[in-house]
Amino acid sequence: MPQQKPQLDEVSLKILDILQKQADISNAELADWVGLSVSPCWRRVTEMREKGVIRGSVMLVDPESLGLEVNVFVHVTLKQQDKQSLEEFTDTVSNRPEVMECYLMTGEADYLLRVVVENLKKYQVFIQECLTQIRSVASIRSSFALSQVKYTTALPTQHLLR
Repeated sequence: MPQQKPQLDEVSLKILDILQKQADISNAELADWVGLSVSPCWRRVTEMREKGVIRGSVMLVDPESLGLEVNVFVHVTLKQQDKQSLEEFTDTVSNRPEVMECYLMTGEADYLLRVVVENLKKYQVFIQECLTQIRSVASIRSSFALSQVKYTTALPTQHLLR
């Protein structure tokens, strides 16, 4: 049965917008920002967690501060798109810490990965020791990010106010 979208009012959406930008804000500060008292604000956040609207909270770490200078978008095409090949690929890349994102795609490539590594040598090792070892991989095409123009983890919520 498809999961029904929870009904979110303007205050709940404001809570989401604030938490997506600053997850470590105190409940008292959050309540003040959205114009609620502390208890109703806490209840709304708890309810959104229980309904799966809020999946978790994380701290974002600056990759360059950890020496992760290279951001690569990798287009991977498989020899065939059967269940076994797809599972082999996803199982392998899901366990690699340098793979930040992995999407099954339509179009020319079967998968799009975002890989973050220290340098080109580490990327070469990743290609040689991981991707080329997957039997079902037919081709690998890499695009290196020169600079990050925009990065956000905050999802848009304005469309929910209509």
